[in-house]
Amino acid sequence: MSPFPSPVSFSVIVLVTLRAVLILIGFTAVIAQIVLMRELIVVFHGNELSLGLMLATWLLWTALGSGLAGRLGARARDPRRLMAGLQCLIAAAFPLTILAVRITKGALPSVPGLLLGPGAMLLTSCAALSFFCILSGWLFAAGSRFYASEAGASTASATSSVYLLEAAGSGAGGILTSLVLIRYLSAFEIAALVAALNLLAAALLTVRALALVVAVACIGFPFAARRLEEASLAQSWRGFQLVTTRNSIYGNLAVVETEGSRSLYASGLVVLTVPDPAAAEEAVHFALLQHPEPRRALLIGGGVNGSVAQALQHPSLERLDYVELDPTILDLAGAYFPQEWAHVRADPRVHVHNTDGRLFLKTTSLTFDVIIVNLPEPQTAQLNRFYTLEFFREAARRLGPAGVLSFQLRASENYISPELAEYLRSINRTLGEVFPEVQAMPGATVHFFAATGPGILAAGPHGLVSRLRSRRIRASYVREYYLPFRMSPDRVRELESQIRPQPETPVNRDFAPIAYYFDVALWSGRFDRAYREFFRTIAQVGFGSVAAAAVLLALALAAVLRRARAAAGLCVTAMGFTLIGLEILLLLAFQALYGYVYHQLAIVIAAFMAGTALGSWRALGGAAALRGLAGIQALAAVSPLLLYAVFVSLAGVTNPAGLWLSSHLLFPALALLAGLLGGYQFPVASRIYFAGSKHEAGMGALYALDLAGACAGAVLLSVYLVPVFGFLKTAVLMAVVNLGPAAAAALAAGGRRRPGR
Repeated sequence: MSPFPSPVSFSVIVLVTLRAVLILIGFTAVIAQIVLMRELIVVFHGNELSLGLMLATWLLWTALGSGLAGRLGARARDPRRLMAGLQCLIAAAFPLTILAVRITKGALPSVPGLLLGPGAMLLTSCAALSFFCILSGWLFAAGSRFYASEAGASTASATSSVYLLEAAGSGAGGILTSLVLIRYLSAFEIAALVAALNLLAAALLTVRALALVVAVACIGFPFAARRLEEASLAQSWRGFQLVTTRNSIYGNLAVVETEGSRSLYASGLVVLTVPDPAAAEEAVHFALLQHPEPRRALLIGGGVNGSVAQALQHPSLERLDYVELDPTILDLAGAYFPQEWAHVRADPRVHVHNTDGRLFLKTTSLTFDVIIVNLPEPQTAQLNRFYTLEFFREAARRLGPAGVLSFQLRASENYISPELAEYLRSINRTLGEVFPEVQAMPGATVHFFAATGPGILAAGPHGLVSRLRSRRIRASYVREYYLPFRMSPDRVRELESQIRPQPETPVNRDFAPIAYYFDVALWSGRFDRAYREFFRTIAQVGFGSVAAAAVLLALALAAVLRRARAAAGLCVTAMGFTLIGLEILLLLAFQALYGYVYHQLAIVIAAFMAGTALGSWRALGGAAALRGLAGIQALAAVSPLLLYAVFVSLAGVTNPAGLWLSSHLLFPALALLAGLLGGYQFPVASRIYFAGSKHEAGMGALYALDLAGACAGAVLLSVYLVPVFGFLKTAVLMAVVNLGPAAAAALAAGGRRRPGR
């Protein structure tokens, strides 16, 4: 039986047009979300705090558009004309929002590569995304009224059907954007394509009024898109000479020239600067000098600025494996940094691997004398996975008997703040859990060295100086006079005293990324003392206190919201929180386990949206059962705990076949099941929520509650729960969140059965 009303009362053409227009709502929204989030990541440099703020802002404005603007739209006499008008507005809003973001980047008082404060991020996101997101949310409410008017459907049936069609459009748009559009088209070309589709839909709804506009737009959009792309990029890099930009599946890359040097930026963060001999030398020489005779070395990241060339000076080195995740970086290096890259790329000792560093360590059979991690500090969950207990164990397994692991973290020459000390202590303790010997070299960057056995690392600078001379290393900064200063006994003792682990110092893990929290606290503290105090305060609140407060709140909500309509609204809000939480956990776990989430991002999101559409389809036409709604919330409570159990079991998989199956098949299947749960709930809750009346003025209210719950989940999980408590405790709290709605629905069902009700 079809979940949609029978097209007896209106023609097949009208039915197809209606469904296509409603599918376009989700299709437009998800494409715009991907493009605009990528644009804002360049402005905010993409750590998970900024992503959480952006996603929360997106969901908040969309909820307001669905709830408040939807009520205003209910006064319109002609739903068809309202839909056409909104689609015209959203066709214009998409490219205008891209332009606003790029102008904002050029106007913000910051230097490219330096982070903005959380307050500036929030205000910028709110201002830039407001117009588009309000229109997008309004389209859901207007589309529900339009569907009810055209198909003669009830309010509950209309909202459920639009929810299904929007989810289907979102799934299709996510796949198309990530696999095709962002690879071959610029942001404005994508916006032009989406705008043309929306104008075409508006023309179909109003028949002749917009036909001429669409024809002119389709001819002029490609030319206008190219001109806007060039002009807006120049504006966003104002004060610098933009050499070139590239979009890869991992983000936006830009080569910028200023004052005789060129820098490569990845999503707004500087990856390398050429020439920068000090960074190139320190990245590799300190580590290689710690080994008496390095023959095989592994360099993870940051090799195209001259680090590979510096490493090849060591005469004993027979093989250097260089791992760089994004192949586009190497393409740009060959084109714009040829002196630093072309000749070393041709050296037979150099073996380049375009893959994730951890995935390479898991699957390779090679062993190394020295492993050098030349990546930024763990300011994102993606980078944090190279500073965890699990990574250090993987590295230790691939090191030889006298092997050395090395990496560097930002610090300070003269003063280490309490926050910085906590951060460095956590890394130091995590290293000590795996390696029997750990040393730290003081300076503006602290270099950590860890050896597979005692007595391997140099006891002082004199041994390193001797090796530097015997190997005849030609360096400008790592010199005989520099090493004794850098490793002077008083400086080493002072650093050791400050970063010595304490009994309460936590270990940094894949599924409990505490170092990421410390880095966020450090970053926030640079802008305002209040941010620093805020992050310190939330970290000091124990998990037991948070869990107890969540349980009390759940019981209070269950006791107060016992009426059917209130219980349905509460369930949808909690499900929005849960679904965004499951999606975040899936993406972070994929990143922690496999390291190339942006490769599979489209598949995971598309599977999630496909599950949402499938669940909605299966639930349409059913009964408005409160007991069934309570059962769905009980499943929602169990789902994060089951998901965590799956993650733990997958962490032990190391064979290539198992890794391929779990990453390519299991994770999409998990995403589909998560979407199925939420998709099934919405039509059930909609029938209860809208029972007894059409509620035309509030058709978008239930959808707004869904988005409001997701907004809260996006902020809490990315900024607080995951970095402070880790995956397991976050899963427990997500389960508690669903207890109150489940109890409220069960109590409402019991109340309906009592006599006299």
